[in-house]
Amino acid sequence: QVQLVESGGGSVQAGGSLRLSCAASGFSFSIYSMGWFRQAPGREREFVAAISGSPHYADFVKGRFTISRDNAKSTLYLQMNRLKFEDTAVYYCAARSGGIVTTVERYTYWGQGTQVTVSS
Repeated sequence: QVQLVESGGGSVQAGGSLRLSCAASGFSFSIYSMGWFRQAPGREREFVAAISGSPHYADFVKGRFTISRDNAKSTLYLQMNRLKFEDTAVYYCAARSGGIVTTVERYTYWGQGTQVTVSS
């Protein structure tokens, strides 16, 4: 049974940092591409970052967020620095076999999400 469980969300002031984690189980984590997406109220879910070997980022997080993975622990991370009010959203991790893509529909497995709230 596949599970993706996010943690690490919370409330932070603008300029602060958070580190999200996604614990994976039930599939071969090391050979899957992993991604982070987010969804703000009233908006569609959008791509944030993904990693297979090398990372790939949405333009609006470049230089602020860092995606990484620990295959030995089957865990995905997202270090978020210099957070902005507009980063407020529910953050989801996702997995797919194959290479990195940025479209929601092409990811097979999804977590339940973790809320990130940034106050200005």
